Amino acid sequence: MNNITMKINADEMILAALKEDITSEDITTNSVMPEYKAGEVELICKEDGVIAGLEVFKRVFELLDSNTEVFFNCKDGDSVKNGQKLGVVRGDIRVLLSGERTALNYLQRMSGIATYTRKIADLLKGTKTKLLDTRKTTPNMRVFEKYAVKVGGGYNHRFNLSDGILLKDNHIGAAGGVKEAITMAKEYAPFVRKIEVEVENLDMLKEALEAGADIIMLDNMSVEDMKEAVRLTEGKAETECSGNVTKENVARLVDIGVDYISSGALTHSSPILDLSLKNLHAV
Repeated sequence: MNNITMKINADEMILAALKEDITSEDITTNSVMPEYKAGEVELICKEDGVIAGLEVFKRVFELLDSNTEVFFNCKDGDSVKNGQKLGVVRGDIRVLLSGERTALNYLQRMSGIATYTRKIADLLKGTKTKLLDTRKTTPNMRVFEKYAVKVGGGYNHRFNLSDGILLKDNHIGAAGGVKEAITMAKEYAPFVRKIEVEVENLDMLKEALEAGADIIMLDNMSVEDMKEAVRLTEGKAETECSGNVTKENVARLVDIGVDYISSGALTHSSPILDLSLKNLHAV
């Protein structure tokens, strides 16, 4: 994330997170550190993984005090090891203490997503299939979580409801059928938008292809049916498979030949990467 992206998309959300943690004052810090004193604290990795969100981590402290200095020994996307010193934060000790939890919450969450994404993306290496995230993100955390997916080697599906057309089962039900939903979407949407349709069986697939869908999402279908769907779709549309995809079961999908595999687990089930701020001292 560069500074422009941070200011436009992230500052407001980071400030909201800080306000959540400090409604009036940091009573604990103010009781032990009533006045300014310069200090520094080390950012330490406590387990192996992929780091993501360093600029967000840094921005937390900058928003509390623009004079805070943060120095990193790594960059987003780097593999990090247990015990590795990742950086140092220097500034007003009160700021270091008050911003610690919020900064770590962002960095641990984003690094956990990048780590989990990297594990699945590595399983797809050597194939044409790209790994996608979904909209199953933590409210008000989407910009951070989807960025972390990219750092981990995945790709972003649509960012929000305004970003693309995806006709799912309830949209199809509301429209009265696959063909009707696609026809209505083509009439309403700008011509530059691709139309993706979720199908649950081969009959729905054939109907979606006949109606001119651009992307077919194969939702919770058997491996055999997905292979047949890819064969039927070849050259007519792109294919995506979806439905409870995790690092434990993605291997069964590797040889199907779909263009994309989407996984909500990247953002809703990734464990955090354990990180810590340690060795705080005056300078």
